[in-house]
Amino acid sequence: MAKDMQDMQLEHKFVRIGETETVKEGVRIAGYASHFGEVDKGGDVVMKGAYAASLSALEARGGRVKMLWQHDPSQPIGVWDEVREDQRGLWVEGRILKDVARGREAAALVRAGAIDGLSIGYRTLKATKNDKGQRLLTELELWEVSLVTFPMLPSARVEAAKGESPEAETLLRELAAAITDARQMLARGN
Repeated sequence: MAKDMQDMQLEHKFVRIGETETVKEGVRIAGYASHFGEVDKGGDVVMKGAYAASLSALEARGGRVKMLWQHDPSQPIGVWDEVREDQRGLWVEGRILKDVARGREAAALVRAGAIDGLSIGYRTLKATKNDKGQRLLTELELWEVSLVTFPMLPSARVEAAKGESPEAETLLRELAAAITDARQMLARGN
């Protein structure tokens, strides 16, 4: 009987989904998920160019870096529309999907300023140690970028969040105009 139970154990196999519908809605967010040359709380330093091969390989096979909630692979909350290296680090732009329950929660928390951390999920392919005992990460296989409460790299933050509500956009424009007017009044007063 035990052999029969072994033969009946469930197996899981994952395959990539083919054609899917493109969703354009969502709360747009952007920011640096990683800064080159900065030491994180774990003593790691990502070096310039560390993501290049991984991003090229993903693009070649039509893959995407996943957007997760708190590094939980069972909780995708949106899509990264752009993930790229620049001189400063790893820049990401994407959309939190409000059609997903956790996405609605994440969007509300981002808008309120309660969550603004970004964190990378990766596999180290090449690294060395420096004389300070820090790990210098020179090649990484990037899997995901998560919205998190406490990022390992404190400077990895959402820099912009933009909703799809026209009222919110109008309010933000009016606020920006008021700040500009206030700055001009202060400058004239000096």
